[in-house]
Formats: sequence, C-alpha cells, structure tokens
Amino acid sequence: MKIGIYGQFYHKNSEIFIQQLFDLLEKQDIDFLVEEGFSEIIRENEIIDQKYYNFPTFKKLDKSYDLLFSIGGDGTILKSVNFVRELNIPIVGINTGRLGFLATIQKEEIEDSLGAILKKEYSISKRELLCLTTQTAGEKESKKHYALNDIVINRKNTSSMITIETWLDGQYLNAYWADGLIVTTATGSTGYSLSCGGPIISPQTGALALTPIAPHNLNARPLIIPSETEITLQVKTRADEFLVSMDSDMISLKKGTKLNIKKAPFSINLVMTAEGNFIRTLRQKLLWGKDKRN
Repeated sequence: MKIGIYGQFYHKNSEIFIQQLFDLLEKQDIDFLVEEGFSEIIRENEIIDQKYYNFPTFKKLDKSYDLLFSIGGDGTILKSVNFVRELNIPIVGINTGRLGFLATIQKEEIEDSLGAILKKEYSISKRELLCLTTQTAGEKESKKHYALNDIVINRKNTSSMITIETWLDGQYLNAYWADGLIVTTATGSTGYSLSCGGPIISPQTGALALTPIAPHNLNARPLIIPSETEITLQVKTRADEFLVSMDSDMISLKKGTKLNIKKAPFSINLVMTAEGNFIRTLRQKLLWGKDKRN
C-alpha cells in the first residue's frame, strides 16, 4: 500500500497526532510520502521525531497511490482535491482543527480508525464537484476552475449590491439583486450556503442549490436544481471587478466576464468509516435535532 500525506499548516498540539500517524504507518510497514510543502512546515516547526525529516516527499500524485491522508480541517480537504482530481484516489480526512465536518477521522481516534482503514473496512462516499469556466471579453482562451463545496460570486470594492443575471440550461431564471450568490454542491450545503439560509442536501441526492447572499427582494429564495443543470451568470456592478471564490481559492474578474458553471467530469471519493456517516455527522457537528426537552 502506498499513501500520500498532505497538510496546509501546523495546528497547535497537532504534532502529537502527526507523530502518532507516522509511527503507526511505519509500524505497519506502509509506504508513505509527505507532500513537499507540508514536509517543510514540519521541519521548520521541529514538531516530530527528526527521523521522519528525510522521508520521501511528493509534489504530484499518480495512480500508484492508494490513499491520500489530509491532516487539518475541512479547508485542507478542499485543497487536497487539487492533488487528486481525476485520479480517483480516496481521501482520508484527519481532523486536527475545529469542526472537521468532512473529516473521516477525529484526532483522538487515529489508532482505531486507521486500523480499520488499512484493513479496507470502509465505504466510499462519491462527491460531485463544480466546474467553473470563465470567458473574459477579448481573451481567446477560457479558464477552468473546480470546487468541491461551492462557487461564490461576491462584490468587490463597493458597498453597493451587484446584479447577477442567471440562466439555467439556457433559460432565463432571474436577476439576483444582492451582495452575492452561492452555487453549492450537496457537500457544500452545510457550509456558507447554510449560513445564508440555504437547504441541507444529502450527498446522494445529485442536486445543487442557488443561495442568494442578502438579497434585496423578499421573493428571492434558495433554489434546488439537478446537478446536471448548466448555469450561466452575468454580473453587473458599479465597480470594475467582482470576486469569485471556488472553495478556498479566490479570483478577481472584470465586469462583463461570463461565468459558466456545470458538474465536473470527475468526482471525489471520501473515505467513510462505520462510525462516520452524513446523518450522524449532522447530529454530532451541527447538533441537528438537539433539544433540551428530549
């Protein structure tokens, strides 16, 4: 078995769990490589046994890897998608941060959960992604970006609202007059969209949601659409540019840029243990149904 290990930064006290993971993998004689940037962070902070400082690293993944371990929070898992892309390598999230909604393993459960995963006692939760294509006037080539959680259109350098004209499969929907618009997958429905009043969508549903951010009309409500729907957006703003974020990545686009959003041609595989499923995570992480009367 060959495993890649990725992290973005060092969480306080996470050295205990990083050391534990490395020790367990070495004890099981598992071939593992640490992402080059994360390896440098570990060395700079001098947080684990120095015998691991010379372990092999990777810049990119290939099909020889069986699993990718993501150490950190949900943001780290979102970043790890850029390494996996079309390779179909399952992602195992180890939460050393706070909420860790997408994480497979909580930091206190590493030994027991890792044992089950190495024995392949887990299931795969396939997650759809969004593909954003941008075409700016005057540019010959379009640019593609991918997001597991959501794509968010937001205002920039202005306190005024923006207008987002929206088409679904070429049919005009409406113009959102708001601070912005969230296009979310089922995976991202428990994130920013939820905070803006959007619905929670089960990952197996195969649906997207359009959630306006602070709309200035009472009839603008979140809308659930099939994930196969092709979404076209045109932004009108008083400023020269507007912002678009794809998960944790953000770009600035000139007004007049046309946005095309559709389901990506590949999906991401998240490893789920017997103890971790969507319904249970809703109860544990979001306190779903929590009532002192019960």
